[in-house]
Amino acid sequence: MQTALLYAAAGTGFTFLMTTLGSSLVFFFRKQAGHNIQRIFLGFAAGVMIAASVWSLLMPAIEQAEESGIPGWLPAAGGLVLGVAFLMLMDSLLPHLHPGASEPEGVPSSWRRTTLMVLAVTLHNIPEGMAVGLSFALAAQASQGGTAALSAAAALALGIGIQNFPEGAAISLPLRQEGMSRGRAFLYGSLSGIVEPIFGILIVLIAGSIQPLMPWMLSFAAGAMLYVVVEELIPEAHLGEHSNTGTLGVMAGFLIMMILDVALG
Repeated sequence: MQTALLYAAAGTGFTFLMTTLGSSLVFFFRKQAGHNIQRIFLGFAAGVMIAASVWSLLMPAIEQAEESGIPGWLPAAGGLVLGVAFLMLMDSLLPHLHPGASEPEGVPSSWRRTTLMVLAVTLHNIPEGMAVGLSFALAAQASQGGTAALSAAAALALGIGIQNFPEGAAISLPLRQEGMSRGRAFLYGSLSGIVEPIFGILIVLIAGSIQPLMPWMLSFAAGAMLYVVVEELIPEAHLGEHSNTGTLGVMAGFLIMMILDVALG
């Protein structure tokens, strides 16, 4: 358990660091990236999360379930449905505002626009932290049998970290445009990623204490990530004309995450 927690803390700490580095761009740029660049980044994040959901979460969940004598599809399908339901519930209850949107989502709230914008990104970072934490927990369990699982977990953390860099900028730069100081915009953008190590470690504690839950937890994280992709990332990546830029971003993210997972795993 201690090794799993250390691995999870290191992996999610890296993804949090990448969010922080992306947020630091507020000190170097006055304006947020153009619409085409934003669509590419959103599409890239979607591609990474789709590939990670399949190779890093659902397939290991199926394999672990079958090794335990359980039909592989059962925890994969059940956990995925629960993950989608969890994010749907959070999306409908937690007040949040997506960058570029005029109306907030969730229950009515008197919170500031800046707070709602930070909550939108924070909400979507939760499944990413869970995914990375669980992957490193699997690596800790398999550490005696080789380094393949650790390499696969590192590939997932690298892929999530890469897409977290523009995500950090995508929250700090709009906050700056809303009138917030550079320092506060950087701090809020960075803190939007703090849920990744928090939820990454929490999910490892839960899965480690009840080992048979691991396949369910892996597919739960996959379902939550896929919900984010379909509900938010892909629609936002295809807003406006010339949506092929968003499509190419999805393909690039999927391709890179697939190569990282297969080559390193």
